[in-house]
Amino acid sequence: QVQLVESGGGLVQSGGSLRLSCAASGQTFSSYFSNHAMGWFRQAPGKEREFVASITWNGVNTYYTDSTKGRFTISRDNAKNTVYLQMFSLKPEDTAVYYCAAGSIATMASRYDYWGQGTQVTVSS
Repeated sequence: QVQLVESGGGLVQSGGSLRLSCAASGQTFSSYFSNHAMGWFRQAPGKEREFVASITWNGVNTYYTDSTKGRFTISRDNAKNTVYLQMFSLKPEDTAVYYCAAGSIATMASRYDYWGQGTQVTVSS
């Protein structure tokens, strides 16, 4: 069974920081994880799920949506089957449920094969 489990969400004041983690597990997933891209998406109430950031299988290339560029950093540790999203200078508009996903390097959710259950990030003004 393949699982992606996010953690690290919570309530933070505007301007604060959080680090999200996404741990992958499963009998055959370790090999899959090390050979596929990982992405973070978010969904705010009443809005579509949107791309936040992605990272290639080897961690060499990263991509961000314009609204998070310079404030968020995606990274991964293949030895730990874990991907991270470090978030700085958080704004109220960053409030959403954040999901990690594994699949092809892309900004489209449809290109990802596996998804976590999500973790809530709430930024108060």
